[in-house]
Amino acid sequence: QLQLVESGGGLVQPGGSLRLSCAATGFTLNYYYAIGWFRQAPGKEREGVSCISSSGSSTNYADSVKGRFTISRDNAKKTVYLQMNSLKPEDTGVYYCAANPRWISLLPDEHDYWGQGTQVTVSS
Repeated sequence: QLQLVESGGGLVQPGGSLRLSCAATGFTLNYYYAIGWFRQAPGKEREGVSCISSSGSSTNYADSVKGRFTISRDNAKKTVYLQMNSLKPEDTGVYYCAANPRWISLLPDEHDYWGQGTQVTVSS
């Protein structure tokens, strides 16, 4: 069973930066999962933020974060990162990483394994 653990969340002022990490343990003998980052604000549906293919050759971003967020991965460390710059209050929410064994996707329902989430709060 694949297990994912997020870290790196916290409180930051508008315009600031955070880097989130998603570390994989468990069934990682063949680490071929596409990984997505998702977020959920209070009272809103979970939405896709960014995703990366298993090799790192392909990435997708929600329009709301293009030019500000960068997703990357280090398969030797079995870790995916989300660098978040120029943060805005509307970026506030619980951020989750999730694994998709089939293809790169920003759709939550296409992901099989989820971490517990890390809180990101952007406020002055």
